Amino acid sequence: MKSSRSIRIFTGISIATLAISAISSLAFTTVTASINKIDAFAGIDNRPEKISSAINYLLVGSDTREGLSKAELKELRVGSVATAAGKRSDTMLLVHISKARDKAVLISIPRDSFALIPSHTNKAGKVIPAVHSKVNSAFNWGGAPLLIQTIEEMTLLKIDHYVEINFSGFARVVDALGGIEVCTEKDIDDPKSHLVLSAGTHTLDGIEALKYVRTRDFDGRGDIGRMQRQQQFMSSVIKKATSTGVLLNPIKLVNFLNAAISTVKMDENLSKNDLLDLAKQMRGLSSGNVRTLTVPLKTANGRHPTAGSVVIWDPVLSADLWTRIRDDAALVD
Repeated sequence: MKSSRSIRIFTGISIATLAISAISSLAFTTVTASINKIDAFAGIDNRPEKISSAINYLLVGSDTREGLSKAELKELRVGSVATAAGKRSDTMLLVHISKARDKAVLISIPRDSFALIPSHTNKAGKVIPAVHSKVNSAFNWGGAPLLIQTIEEMTLLKIDHYVEINFSGFARVVDALGGIEVCTEKDIDDPKSHLVLSAGTHTLDGIEALKYVRTRDFDGRGDIGRMQRQQQFMSSVIKKATSTGVLLNPIKLVNFLNAAISTVKMDENLSKNDLLDLAKQMRGLSSGNVRTLTVPLKTANGRHPTAGSVVIWDPVLSADLWTRIRDDAALVD
């Protein structure tokens, strides 16, 4: 009797999986958005050796304002597109998908991490020698290629794919998913991000979610607290995007895919089929197989004579983390 019941359960799961795959594929063929491609690896030499078939994505959240309406800019109080000088990365996540595609690790890289920015040529064609600064400077000075080169030299880990999303894209993706649920243990009233939330559970729309992942001045923990909230939020996004509520709803799935594809920039080697394959692989992950962590730190309040306040990685623990990621080995606390 138990065997018969197990067979029925297994059969039901198999049919459901096939149905989800079929609907996902059908919905994907109706996606009209085109991928914004960038040459993310241009000019990078002497890249780290690829050791396993695991996949490493560098996900960057840019603070550019393009795509936001005047009403949204006013609600966020981040100024206009013209007033946002330069190009900064608000968030950096390294997403590691295991070679068996059964585990994922999301590693936050503090934007103020102390780094040696490699020698590069600036926009005016002048060669700038290597200099110590915050890792965020690499993105500001040389965009995706210089940021990737900097992180690869710091970690000795090869980045396979690059995805960049700006304020507008982040908000559109959250709205396409119908909002994301968050839980805060204490009241939030941050005058800089303009986020006001009472303690408890809330479902945030795109603009409120953007305020949530940017807030850092309400609990005295600065960027470290913000990174932990970003990790939790990204886990919730992945969980909802790969849930049956999205995958079995063709309209919601198409809206999500269109929002995700049209509002992000990706490296030239990524295609729609790659994204579909990734979605199928991620769908099989249970919440216990998605882990979030931050690079082990020596200090979050370091000082440098020219770079100012910096975050300094723990040289032993961070090296061990990157070695385990590179070897696709089990992580330890």
